Amino acid sequence: MNDQAKEQLAHEAIEKLQKLTELFQHRRAQLAKTEGLTEQQWRVLEEVSTEHFIPSMFARNRDSSPAAVSKIIRQLGEKRLISVAISPVDGRQRRYVLTAKGKRIMREIRNRRLRAIDAIWMGLDLKELQQFNRFGSRLIASIESFRQKER
Repeated sequence: MNDQAKEQLAHEAIEKLQKLTELFQHRRAQLAKTEGLTEQQWRVLEEVSTEHFIPSMFARNRDSSPAAVSKIIRQLGEKRLISVAISPVDGRQRRYVLTAKGKRIMREIRNRRLRAIDAIWMGLDLKELQQFNRFGSRLIASIESFRQKER
């Protein structure tokens, strides 16, 4: 295969990856919307459900501002999906937990997500999934390596 043909294949692969990204983003927004949430609110709820939620770290990891995360936390509190309390261990820290309503919503989103995984991914060939995972891991490592060099 010549370089021109390989370059063409690379561009086709990039287009497919972009389409997959768009589809996944649309699906996440769709899942969040079914429960009256934005995708950002869902992301915060997911983090709060891990019981290791620290707003400043969340903001840094998501390339967001602490003010934006604080606004989402306030919105989720107003929707009665999370509660915020002073940490019993350190009075300077806050503790974020899902309310019963928040847990129910997360359960519903997870169930819808699992149904989609079952309908889409479980019908695929095992060897293709393994190959996709190996390829995806190599591609991720290559992109991360390139990004580090570009800094």
